Amino acid sequence: MTALFIQNMAPIMFAALVFFLLLGYPVAFSLAANGLIFGLVGIWLNLFTPDFLQALPERVYGVMSNDTLLAIPFFTFMGLVLERSGMAEDLLDTIGQLFGTVRGGLAYAVIFVGALLAATTGVVAASVISMGLISLPIMLRYGYDRRVASGVIAASGTLAQIIPPSLVLIVMADQLGRSVGDMYEGAFLPGLALAGLYAVSVFITTIFFPNYVPGLPADAVGFREDNGARGLMSLAVLTAASTAVAILAMRGSDTHGADYVVLTMFIGIVFAFAVSIVNWLCDKLFGFRFLSRLGQQVTFVMVPPLFLIFLVLGTIFIGVATPTEGGAMGATGALALGALKRRLSWDLVRQAAESTAKLSAFVVFILVGARVFSLTFYGVDGHRWVESFLVSLPGGPVGFLVFVNLFVFVLAFFLDFFEIAFIVIPLLGPAAEHLGIDLIWFGVILGVNMQTSFMHPPFGFALFYLRSVAPRETFIDRVSGKRTEPVTTGQIYWGAVPFVVIQVIMVGLVIAFPALVMHYKGLGSLVDPSKVRIDIQAPDIPPPPDFGPPSNK
Repeated sequence: MTALFIQNMAPIMFAALVFFLLLGYPVAFSLAANGLIFGLVGIWLNLFTPDFLQALPERVYGVMSNDTLLAIPFFTFMGLVLERSGMAEDLLDTIGQLFGTVRGGLAYAVIFVGALLAATTGVVAASVISMGLISLPIMLRYGYDRRVASGVIAASGTLAQIIPPSLVLIVMADQLGRSVGDMYEGAFLPGLALAGLYAVSVFITTIFFPNYVPGLPADAVGFREDNGARGLMSLAVLTAASTAVAILAMRGSDTHGADYVVLTMFIGIVFAFAVSIVNWLCDKLFGFRFLSRLGQQVTFVMVPPLFLIFLVLGTIFIGVATPTEGGAMGATGALALGALKRRLSWDLVRQAAESTAKLSAFVVFILVGARVFSLTFYGVDGHRWVESFLVSLPGGPVGFLVFVNLFVFVLAFFLDFFEIAFIVIPLLGPAAEHLGIDLIWFGVILGVNMQTSFMHPPFGFALFYLRSVAPRETFIDRVSGKRTEPVTTGQIYWGAVPFVVIQVIMVGLVIAFPALVMHYKGLGSLVDPSKVRIDIQAPDIPPPPDFGPPSNK
């Protein structure tokens, strides 16, 4: 019996961890307790000596001295300050007005703003709560189906999970032993593609269920000109001109992928902001303007978050700053933006700092527990047991990816994305590397998959966040004065289901089209080295000259 226990100690240890988690014990303490208990059992069974546990202090110190993890509090603080500075409210109001009477316009605005908030905050809770408080009452006011409204808001908030500067990508890169900058660059285009799929789903809804996503009534659309026109033409001209200037400026550049997108965007917003400043000066000094009120408003509202995106991601992508330095600049930029909007106060900074400290402590405690667990798990050769099992799966790399994604998808019903990243990813990484799978690509695939952990009914955190701000009882709308029915928990859950399907489809697309991620290596990475053939033609060497028979002299 003892021999059987020794031979299967690794799977028993993993099963015990799952048992403790299902009982509801905190993850950090479950991990640490399993590591210590089975460590003592291993010493008792002579699997290793007591000196083995002396490595624990060094492993804990390694967590505390990890510079990469410093980016987590920086990006968390930046996101919380921006969430409280009113940037989300300004963006949702302006972009919603931009779409105007277009059917589904508010839903498109929520997706667009969700992508922008994801690229500036990186915190799912901040995005979901902000958009739930601001946009859900407006969508209910104008007759949106509650399932569609809830699903769009929750799904758009979870874009902060995959669009840099996502916190989970920092943890993923650390656990896989890869650069955070490479992980950010590889995840940028899949994140934008996922936002595009959300918009496509809204468009399909407008075709088959037009009553679910009505457009704004004409009298609710503001920022009109004196003659009643909306001024969309001048905005379209400014957008086209900014895009043309940016593309011309980038002509001949050897940048690619996410670098090209971010740098082009930066050049475009600088040009648009300069034009808007000139327009404002002309209006103030000479009484005429060439931009519409809508164009002016959109530009002034869009420039700050877009500039902050470049300040954080652009400097990381082009190699000027590390992710930790980019996070520090982002936190400073968020404070400056809040001050410019005159919404920065001591209470705001204090609340953001306290929330940042709580989240950072939560992450570090889980990581410390994971290190205690992994020390014993590796000591009983658990990593070899996991690797041999995964490598032997039928189908090679494809079979491995299918199994791992199904496994993580099921785990996401019960575990938070941080818990999956700290417990499961260190076990999957070596097997993926053994099979020749690029770990950045693998990390992005799992990042998109783990995004479903926020949307899974009934345990999805994004659904909990939305439930906390959605109306639970019948209320009187403060603008229309009409009696409005509440949003039920069932409507929130059913609204999430189509977007979970979209996220699963996105996992398949990233697997089927690796170039969405592999551009981080450069254009040369798209060439398969195994298919490169080098033909070397033998040179034509002339025969030696004939000097005749040798002379006797």
